[in-house]
Amino acid sequence: MQFVSGFALDHGFSKEKIHDIQLATEEALLNIFQYAYPGEHKGQVEVTCRMMSDSELNIRILDNGIPFDLLSLSAPDLTCPLPERKIGGLGCYLIRKMTDDVQYRRQGDANVLNLLVRKAGA
Repeated sequence: MQFVSGFALDHGFSKEKIHDIQLATEEALLNIFQYAYPGEHKGQVEVTCRMMSDSELNIRILDNGIPFDLLSLSAPDLTCPLPERKIGGLGCYLIRKMTDDVQYRRQGDANVLNLLVRKAGA
């Protein structure tokens, strides 16, 4: 998280945007840590940051866990009372809300998740 936050700070992102970046990245990583490597299986996760332009940051998260496309999930029903709400999906919803674009692809045996964040927002 320090790597991603530091990269965004070094490239002029506001504190508010860095907060959004941290939240989206943390949710993506938590999903990978909890679900990509079931049981006793352990795996690696690679996080890279790259400026696509002066104002757009691409955070790429790569893992070799089981395939999972967070874009395939429908948005959770936020109008449903908390005790009745289905468990799961809120983290993926937050990732989509905190970023300007999310792209997923399966490349060979790897999940590749790209989180795109613009300085000025969408």
